[in-house]
Amino acid sequence: MGETMGKLRRTHMCGNLRTDNIGEEVILMGWVQKRRDLGGLIFVDLRDTTGIVQIVFDKDVSKEAFDKADTIRSEYVLAVRGKVEKRQSVNKNIPTGEIEVFVEELKILDEAETPPIYIKDDDDVSEAMRLKYRYLDLRKPLMQRNLKIRHKTAKVVREFLDENNFVEIETPMLTKPTPEGARDYLVPSRVNPGKFYALPQSPQIMKQLLMVSGMDRYYQIVKCFRDEDLRANRQPEFTQIDLEMSFVDVDDVIELNEKLIYKIFKEIKGIEIDLPIKRMSYNEAMERYGTDKPDLRFGFELKNITDIVKNSQFKVFSGTIKNGGEVRGINIKGYADNFSRKDISKLENYARTYGAKGLAWIKINNDGISSPIAKFLGEEELNKIIERMDGEAGDLLLFVADKQSVVFDSLGHLRIEVAKQLDIIDEDDYKLVWVVDFPLFEYDEEEDRYVAKHHPFTHPVDEDIELLETEPEKVRAKAYDIVINGDEIGGGSIRINNSELQKRMFKALGFSMEEARNKFGFLLDAFKYGTPPHGGIAYGFDRLIMLLTGSDNIRDVIAFPKTQNATSLLTDAPSEVSIEQLEELHIKLDD
Repeated sequence: MGETMGKLRRTHMCGNLRTDNIGEEVILMGWVQKRRDLGGLIFVDLRDTTGIVQIVFDKDVSKEAFDKADTIRSEYVLAVRGKVEKRQSVNKNIPTGEIEVFVEELKILDEAETPPIYIKDDDDVSEAMRLKYRYLDLRKPLMQRNLKIRHKTAKVVREFLDENNFVEIETPMLTKPTPEGARDYLVPSRVNPGKFYALPQSPQIMKQLLMVSGMDRYYQIVKCFRDEDLRANRQPEFTQIDLEMSFVDVDDVIELNEKLIYKIFKEIKGIEIDLPIKRMSYNEAMERYGTDKPDLRFGFELKNITDIVKNSQFKVFSGTIKNGGEVRGINIKGYADNFSRKDISKLENYARTYGAKGLAWIKINNDGISSPIAKFLGEEELNKIIERMDGEAGDLLLFVADKQSVVFDSLGHLRIEVAKQLDIIDEDDYKLVWVVDFPLFEYDEEEDRYVAKHHPFTHPVDEDIELLETEPEKVRAKAYDIVINGDEIGGGSIRINNSELQKRMFKALGFSMEEARNKFGFLLDAFKYGTPPHGGIAYGFDRLIMLLTGSDNIRDVIAFPKTQNATSLLTDAPSEVSIEQLEELHIKLDD
């Protein structure tokens, strides 16, 4: 049976005591991390959110407290009053390691069963167990550190945006279903039978309406919802830092956000990033890195050899090119000896997961080359390939021949996989880049039409507007992503604020005005009454915190995350509901 605190109230947190406190009487409260009985003395590591301190039960100090301490076990909750003394055997591994507290009064506030998981950072228990007992998992110092960094980052963001005249405005969670690229979570309306709300995939339309409202600068740290199949590091509900500004163009949004990013890195990591941040066009990113999320911490850039091998005797290359494909390669510079034929075969299997049909290779040795494709290549052709790839002795050249999207996808992922295998990526290095000049449209082969690369309200680059009807594939968007170490941390665009241009955009996307009105009528109506030029950005807050904490698992920076199947092992959500609840909502389930 637990005792009450009585008149005891904390004077200090466990992890904050230092040699300056020697001689003071303190009252501490927390959990038992560990207990050691040395006969006449009982040592306990007491833990709270600030850290651990050693407390000592000594018969000569308090026999009552000593006798009671004999019953305590791991994770019991204690309140203790005692005096801070200099520690005889210093523990250099903890900040409180030079002192200890001799206990004069002990209250056992609550007892605990043996926990199903250890409360320590290096516990290798399964993630399923960690999520089921999340309240225990969150007692670990590392998990508490992650949530504190998340809290501090949100505070830094709010302070910066407040100083720059942004107003925090909440937007509705129950809204209208609109096509934004992913499946909506639908919520049935009891008072409007047969009708549904949607949970917002983002506050996109609402924040544009706030610009029409004249609010000038809006922001929100907000939950968003997408009912999509979850890949790694995706969650069905996630958090964005969402902001929008009026009377701006691309440079204005980027300039302000660079200052925000600078402040976050300075306050949270103690790092001063170089401003302005490098910019790279979408086309350059794809050509050099095979992705619009380039990791710039290492080389292995893509090189195009299509022109060299278009008439090659090696039919895998020339045949692919004749069918409209291309051939590109990467140079694993200086690491040829790290890869046996078996290792290269594993890389080929990896490339196949991204659609590649195979992986051609050339290894350059001091005494010549080894390659299963060399016999199909003429000497001049081979020399030109090696020259284009900057090949030297000790290099391994890897090639994919396929349609462009597969070449980019497979080589883009392969360069990262190889860098990880070689362990050459500096995790303490931060390479930031703005990717700009995205295409406004991308072609959807299934729908046989152009769709918006971002969303239908993205403004085209001014000089490309005239190409909307004639060459839509060449139109660039006033869109920008901030990429850090190969992760897209945020993205945004300047929005269309002109009704005529918006109509042309809908037409280019194959929407009739009737369809556009059905989907976005309230926004189009608002645009009739004077809309300022406006644009903004949304950051993936969870991904940003992953980056700042050095975590590789998004679930480690969210207090109560979902599994890959969008379920909560802690609460057993989603769950079945009663027939009565369904009837109230006018919903009937199929058997």
